Amino acid sequence: MKLVLIAARILLGLVFVFSGFVKGIDPMGSAIKFTEYFEIFHMSWLESAALALSITLSTAEFIIGVALIIGLRMRVTAWSALLFMSFFTILTLYSAIANPVNDCGCFGDALVITNWQTFYKNIVLIGFAIFIFYSRNKFVAYSTPAHEWMLITMFTIIICYISIYCNNHLPIMDFRPYSVGSHIPSKMIIPEGAETDKYLTKLLYEKNGIVKEYTIDNYPANDSTWKFKDSKSELVKKGYSPPIHGFSITSKDNEDITQAVLSDTSYSFVFISEKVEKVETELWSIINKYYEFSADNNHKFYMLTSSVSDAATQLKMTHQLNFDFHYSDQTTLKTIIRSNPGLMVLKDGVVLGLWHFNDFPKPEYFKGNILSKILADYNKSMEWKRIGLLFLGFIAMLAVLFLKRTY
Repeated sequence: MKLVLIAARILLGLVFVFSGFVKGIDPMGSAIKFTEYFEIFHMSWLESAALALSITLSTAEFIIGVALIIGLRMRVTAWSALLFMSFFTILTLYSAIANPVNDCGCFGDALVITNWQTFYKNIVLIGFAIFIFYSRNKFVAYSTPAHEWMLITMFTIIICYISIYCNNHLPIMDFRPYSVGSHIPSKMIIPEGAETDKYLTKLLYEKNGIVKEYTIDNYPANDSTWKFKDSKSELVKKGYSPPIHGFSITSKDNEDITQAVLSDTSYSFVFISEKVEKVETELWSIINKYYEFSADNNHKFYMLTSSVSDAATQLKMTHQLNFDFHYSDQTTLKTIIRSNPGLMVLKDGVVLGLWHFNDFPKPEYFKGNILSKILADYNKSMEWKRIGLLFLGFIAMLAVLFLKRTY
């Protein structure tokens, strides 16, 4: 029984740590998911708190997971894990039945599963949580309460710092389909023979004021007393969906230029702003310099937004911008980059680089061999991120060893 309890604690803890970490490195992604739920439940007044709630949620998950794995403050941890799983099991049951969103975002973009799969996963995990809860008095503290709370505080600071850093820059690990190195056209292809969505068509017929639903197989085709009223289709089985779908670019003249952009073998500087109204004033002059640099060096330049054309036109006049605005879907733009505005460099449909507005390099950075420079700096950046994560892991290991030594 002791081994079963240890296994349940570690397995549940690992799921919590993974879920908290992948959401913690992409706080804006979780904030977007929060906003979707707020709209569904008519709680739009909470949208301004979405980012703070996103960081709070991922931190809570991560800390509960760490506490479960190490065995910190197990009475409090057992209560926290049970309450957490109870709430989200109910929420995911609602999501599975009502299907208000395609996925709940439980594991961010790292692992996308259906609403029913999420619910079944939670049924298993809540079993672990209940088992741990009823065994909470069997756990013996590793150290003094002060030492254990100190370790919990340290892990809280670490995961909060990571979340804030990723929000002010870009996720240190990118699981989105538009990550650096992605060939966008390839990720838009539906393989031959792939399973397609399956729908059930229901036909509504009326007779004597009574409306009944029928399928194509049993509707009253030969009974003229039943009058056709309406039809509706319900998705019964989700088919294959490519990693990238719905990506399109429309010019100011309402011309679809998607293929022209993705097949262009020259370098394209694509600035992305979900809502141009929210862009800081000083950033427009930087973007304008990029346009001038692109024109002078025979590079392509695009400014993508989902804002209405009137807002774009007004901004162009206010800030004396020399470029035109192009348009794309809001969800697509938020998926491409977690920055408003953000910069994506494309060549032949391949994402060569992504930059948060806090990290925009000067246009002169792109003089010379652009590809070589971007790849060198990207590898250097990833190396520092790996070193940082290893360092944090080393500190965590030392803290755990210290905790055991004080037992």
